[in-house]
Amino acid sequence: MTHLVQLNDALLDLDDPALLGVTSYGHFTSMQVRGCRVRGLELHLERLDRSSRELFGHGVAADRILTYLRTALARSASGDVSIRVTAFSRDRALIDGTPVEPDLLITVTDPIEPTAQPPRLLAVEHERAAPHLKHTGTFSLTHEIRRARLAGYDDALFHDRAGHVSEASIWNICFATQDRIVWPAAAALPGITMLTLQAGLDALTVARETVDIPLTAIAGYDAAYLTNSIDPALPVASITNSSGTTRYRPDPRSAELLRRAYEAVPDQAI
Repeated sequence: MTHLVQLNDALLDLDDPALLGVTSYGHFTSMQVRGCRVRGLELHLERLDRSSRELFGHGVAADRILTYLRTALARSASGDVSIRVTAFSRDRALIDGTPVEPDLLITVTDPIEPTAQPPRLLAVEHERAAPHLKHTGTFSLTHEIRRARLAGYDDALFHDRAGHVSEASIWNICFATQDRIVWPAAAALPGITMLTLQAGLDALTVARETVDIPLTAIAGYDAAYLTNSIDPALPVASITNSSGTTRYRPDPRSAELLRRAYEAVPDQAI
């Protein structure tokens, strides 16, 4: 089993408990690496730089990130791994608003295989703080996942206070209808896989749009899909809310469209 933790370019023998207190304010990106290549690598690099500028007042150069990633991969026994890059700071000056250059904590673990079964989602009202950031404040996400599972479902689907679908716990979500892919307009994280799929759909000239999707409208779609770095297009089995349950049958046509869109964007070497 692969487990490697690297702080900037220095290998850590063990997880340092002292890091827990400083990594609670930060952001991260997660990627599935296969053959030392990543689909959407440039988007990951851009996310780390942009979010660091917002949270720390100091960006992270792509060359710095790539150097650390290559060092981590060279220490790994395989080029097939899961990598999480967390940007945080040990400099307390950031609390005063002083720009600080963030540290990068790189965690390398075994690759994660795609989810085997279409999940059953429980719709809950939940609006993440700073939803445009993939920040480290994930308590509420885990809490909602746990609550959904205790209620007999696989995961949680979020909607805002207006009743519009936004995202799932660790996924974006899209819906399919009549050869068109529809994304929620409600505030949500712009996920790397979501952006990759959108670029691929455009390359294939497949119609897509971003609109408000009320919970009352989800039964009007042919299919729903969750997307993240692990599951590019995971079919949703059902969505349950206070009004009842919407069940989706397998939709080979839209599933094929999303598969082709994902593969239309080439992976990139780290």
